[in-house]
Amino acid sequence: MPFETLVAGCLAYVVLMFAVAFAADRAAARGRIRWLDHPLVYTLSLSVYCSAWTFYGAVGYATRSGLEFATIYLGPTIVFAGAWWGLRRLVRVARMHHVTSIADLISARFGKSNPLAALITLIAVIAATPYIALQLQSVRLSFEVFATETPNGAGLNGAAGGTALWVAAGLALFTILFGTRNLAADERHHGVVTAIALEAVVKLLAFLALGAFVVWGLADGPGDILARIDAASRDPAIAEGWILRADRWTALIVVSAAAILTLPRMFQVMVVEAADEERLHVAGWAFPAYLFAMSLFVLPIAVMGRELLPAEANPDLYMLTLPAASGQNLLAFLVFLGGFSAATSMVVVCAIALATMISNHWIVPGWLALRRRPASEETEDLRRFVLNARRLAILAVMAAGWVYHQASGGAAALAAMGLVAFTGMAQVLPAMLGGLLWRGANRRGAYAGFGSGFFLWLLLIFLPSVGIGQAPPLPATVDPLAFSIFISLSANTLAFVGFSIFGFPDPVERVQGLSFVSAVEPIRHSRMLRGEDRAEPLLAMTRRIWGGDAALEFFQQEASAQGKSGFLPDLTPKFLTRLERRLSGSVGAATAHAMIERVGGGVSLTVSDLLQVADEAQRAKEEAQRLESATTELARTATQLREANDKLTALSVQKDAFLGQISHELRTPMTSVRAFSEILKTPDLSDEERARFAGIIHDEAGRLTRLLDDLLDLSVLESGRAQLNVTAANLHDLIGRALTAASATRADRVFTVDRDMPAEHLGVITDTDRLLQVLINVISNARKYCDADRPVLKIRVRRPAAGGAQIDLIDNGSGIDGPRQSLIFEKFARLNDPARAGGAGLGLAICREIMAALGGNITYLPGQGGAAFRIDLPPRPPAIVSRGHQDAAQ
Repeated sequence: MPFETLVAGCLAYVVLMFAVAFAADRAAARGRIRWLDHPLVYTLSLSVYCSAWTFYGAVGYATRSGLEFATIYLGPTIVFAGAWWGLRRLVRVARMHHVTSIADLISARFGKSNPLAALITLIAVIAATPYIALQLQSVRLSFEVFATETPNGAGLNGAAGGTALWVAAGLALFTILFGTRNLAADERHHGVVTAIALEAVVKLLAFLALGAFVVWGLADGPGDILARIDAASRDPAIAEGWILRADRWTALIVVSAAAILTLPRMFQVMVVEAADEERLHVAGWAFPAYLFAMSLFVLPIAVMGRELLPAEANPDLYMLTLPAASGQNLLAFLVFLGGFSAATSMVVVCAIALATMISNHWIVPGWLALRRRPASEETEDLRRFVLNARRLAILAVMAAGWVYHQASGGAAALAAMGLVAFTGMAQVLPAMLGGLLWRGANRRGAYAGFGSGFFLWLLLIFLPSVGIGQAPPLPATVDPLAFSIFISLSANTLAFVGFSIFGFPDPVERVQGLSFVSAVEPIRHSRMLRGEDRAEPLLAMTRRIWGGDAALEFFQQEASAQGKSGFLPDLTPKFLTRLERRLSGSVGAATAHAMIERVGGGVSLTVSDLLQVADEAQRAKEEAQRLESATTELARTATQLREANDKLTALSVQKDAFLGQISHELRTPMTSVRAFSEILKTPDLSDEERARFAGIIHDEAGRLTRLLDDLLDLSVLESGRAQLNVTAANLHDLIGRALTAASATRADRVFTVDRDMPAEHLGVITDTDRLLQVLINVISNARKYCDADRPVLKIRVRRPAAGGAQIDLIDNGSGIDGPRQSLIFEKFARLNDPARAGGAGLGLAICREIMAALGGNITYLPGQGGAAFRIDLPPRPPAIVSRGHQDAAQ
């Protein structure tokens, strides 16, 4: 096959992967995720386990070691088929705590310790970097199989860093585009997972097609293949390597079983990307079936490659060289795409997982440590910082893999890096299983286990694999790899158990241990309940991570669940737990815990207090479940009554002030009109004085008329008898008219308006006069009350997914304090002292009634840094209002 055709086909395949990922992300953004969450897609995404080392290397492994290659598949098969209930527990706990990585899981379990997570991240990076290099090498070698047919091939692999560099750059671009598009609370990447599922189908079809060709095309069927395998096993040249050794088989099965749980890429697709634990019902049998299919023809391909290809041929490339040597160019290209899919899917998911760990446990905590102000007082968008940190980490991971590939020169030692990575991440297994099953496990034990296991892994496995040092001399009957695996994992487990037994977990560890082992909702200590109300700073911090709308929606839902209106819930243990777990999905458990503690502050509980709470929770669990529904409803009702009572009390006070103000506002112009009317009766007044007094009477009558108009307008709106003149309009024009009309308010002030002009060009169907009245009132209030030295009003318009329009008007003043936020739309409420207000204070009450008549609403948004109002317009006013208008017109 011409090399240029191969490159063109490869690029077309890459474009297809980009299109699939883009379509899946777009469907997820629109809420169409039913087919994306199908258990079959989830199962196929698990095939990222079958990397290029498995796709190509399994045949080479079988050529040298016979059936030993099967250990790669037996470990995961045992885990999924024999212990799928344990995987369900793992997914349940991870979803409960919004875990984002294997490091985050262990960090959350052991007291939300970020140093522990940072250590696991270090192990993962060291173990995965050579493995990524192995994938880049496999792609390079597969290109070189075809590049030998054309002189251009050598140039491609030798110029500007070679094929490996271009592949690394392309994969980095794909990972950044579809792995860091947003900072979701659940850290799921629908586009990447869907693309990986498609690649799983491609590599399985390629493998099965080649296997069928080998068995029925090159051989005379299964009987002939079995005879050839039997003959090969008796060949003295390879018979020694094909001997089954119990110690080595056991060690490799244990390591491969550990890998399916602890490799960052497997944890990402198996746990983080899982919508729920029910996916495992299908994956429990479907994934072992996939692994069986991927191993079915390994030995036939290995035996036929050894018989038909030259002795110097690389066994790791039999998958490609067999069809190429047989003139099956189309089959060879399909196999090439299968190997390319295996390598790229592994690198992409591994890069996402490692970048998440590096960002959450290295970069973001380091940045937090350097900050001098609480998160709620920062003005920058934390989402952008975290996403940029992950993009930088992806580039660093890809660069490290490519540098390792270049430094190793494609040495033979690189082919063993698959097992090296497996054994490295297996050191996480004792703490992971112990944390899920044993409440007595603690952070000191985890540190001791990781430290001892990681040190022995470096000394006995990693360094010898790259030519530094050598394994200790052992008897001929002892396999060096099996010995190293056994020693490192044994030392790890013993240190973990020993230090946990003789240590004592701190309060947070005890709470997390109860939650993990019992798989129940975590108990939140009441630290922040003892301090002042910090709901608004928490909202301000949260919106810099999730964005304004997502944070406001979450806080509003929590407040509503408590029976409160507005956006600020009480800081109950349940709310704080939910907030921390949702934040964990964006920045990791340890970082989320640190950020909430930083904003909330407070004091700690004693160990005895915590143990008492845990014991009582265990005893009362069954009873609490029975009474939970009734208790929640009673609490919500009590909160609603308390809030209503507080509001009525405040309104009673405001009502007295309002009536006094109204009587003053009515009496003053009436007194002026009467007094100056009496003066006008004086016969000796000059024409100039008579005109001046008549002007005063006219102004005072106008003032009195405006006040009466406001009162009548409010009365009509409240009675539901408002008549609407519904027309189509452009919001940009309405906002411009409102700004012009409101400019007379405190015209002496230098007032800056920050607008997004293109976004304002939205068509709306509404009563433009009424909407203009609302806009003028809010803008005038901002000009009147914004107390910033350089007042700025920011206006932002967008089209919600449900249609209509949403207008945010936010100034940079000190805003409205919490107690008054729930009262500002009441007709008896005043923002400031009546003497300063310059009116009766009916404006916002009228605005609320107008928006209700238009089918929308106006709300105050807390935590925006100043006074902020949101105007929500529906696609069109309610039909009942339109009918009422038509009846009135008739």
